[in-house]
Amino acid sequence: MAVNRVPVLKRCRALGIEPTVLGYDKKSKRNNQKMGKKVSEYGLQLREKQKAKFIYGVLEKPFRNYYEKADRMKGMTGENLMVMLETRLDNVVFRMAFARTRREARQIVGHKHVLVNGKQVNIPSYLVKPGDVVEIKESKNTIQRYKDILEVTGGRLVPEWMDVDIENFKGTIKNLPNREMIDTPVNEMLIVELYSK
Repeated sequence: MAVNRVPVLKRCRALGIEPTVLGYDKKSKRNNQKMGKKVSEYGLQLREKQKAKFIYGVLEKPFRNYYEKADRMKGMTGENLMVMLETRLDNVVFRMAFARTRREARQIVGHKHVLVNGKQVNIPSYLVKPGDVVEIKESKNTIQRYKDILEVTGGRLVPEWMDVDIENFKGTIKNLPNREMIDTPVNEMLIVELYSK
């Protein structure tokens, strides 16, 4: 499996993302403004795509598959794409504050700690649906790791499209989010323009 080994802060600087978007509370001390260099239209579109891929931890081929699926669905392609990325199981675990970062959420799912509707799911790209109940296994949620996670994520705002019981490590998907509910700093229209060339 391909793994991105670029340091997170370095990548955040290059793409112009705040590390807090990814769940990191570090700050980059360097200023990476290149003076006088104008970015082309293609460059802007490519940067938005790289930003979305980096934030959600998706590689090129699955990302293109999401785009093609979003294009076939009813409604606006860009919005459909963002909703699909947002309802991935690893992202849902992160949003429910059961993990500090999306990378950690992906690991938690991969290590078979997550149940969806009472069934074990270890596929980070699994798309949740309205009414799904996502929880951390009872045998696992007493581990010190989860207590440490709660200390860090305790103050994190849970999106309005999900209902979360932090104490019992359990959450319900009330409905699919719309674009206004997704706070990811990505301009999905540029991604659509890039792929529709």
